[in-house]
Amino acid sequence: MARTWFITGASRGLGVEIAKAALRAGDNVVATGRKHADLKASLGTQSGPLLTLEQDVTNAQQALSTAAAAVKHFGSIDVLVNNAGYGHLGFFEETSEQDVMAQYATNVFGLFTVTRAILPIMRAARNGRIFNLSSLAGVRGTEFASLYCSSKFAVEGFSESLAREVAPFGIFVTIVEPGPFRTDFLSPESLRFGATTIGDYDARRSQARAAFEQRSGKQPGDPVKLSEALVRLAGEAAPPLRFIAGSFAFETANAKLAQVKSDFDRWRELSLSLDYSS
Repeated sequence: MARTWFITGASRGLGVEIAKAALRAGDNVVATGRKHADLKASLGTQSGPLLTLEQDVTNAQQALSTAAAAVKHFGSIDVLVNNAGYGHLGFFEETSEQDVMAQYATNVFGLFTVTRAILPIMRAARNGRIFNLSSLAGVRGTEFASLYCSSKFAVEGFSESLAREVAPFGIFVTIVEPGPFRTDFLSPESLRFGATTIGDYDARRSQARAAFEQRSGKQPGDPVKLSEALVRLAGEAAPPLRFIAGSFAFETANAKLAQVKSDFDRWRELSLSLDYSS
């Protein structure tokens, strides 16, 4: 039986590939994005298994209306992919309050808004899969990406908690943690930089920006393979809470885990000494 996917940020990048992979698998797809023309350009003319809808993930009323339209058209929403997002790069001290609010409005609050609109549908059906697109940046913080990393760490904590809340209803949550994949993520359409500059950061800023620009188009990860992996996970009886995607992310995340364990072990005695004496 065909599943119905609801995918945000489906007009480009990984969102497009996930939509195409689900369609190849014989499933139905509700592809959403800010501009209908972009969805049409990326996915073609709307057809039987494909419904394209304009959606700004920061608009709560629009989230409700697109969810309702999806159910009206296909009868259910079985798989939610919270993919919409962008990266704000820069040193934290050079960012503004507006930069912070904009980053969180899409990457965190937008994800909350769409999830809140679709959860009642899945809960009523006692069935559902939710893929929340985090990042290796949600596992390991890096300089020049403090806003983006913090937004993805927020997605991780939310998803881990949500998974426990909705498990009794037959709903599974999977946090997807991709490393560098060859999408348009490093293009101007997916990245933003702060306008403020502080002299002490000049040299490191230039190096950081150059490093990101040099990696664009050379990322090792194949977005088609990642999309097919998500289709496979959607059919698993017990999908993972976390799915690390790509060899770079796998090795880097394991190094982070080793560092965390090292810190725990080094300070174990002090940590354990802080309880009341019995």
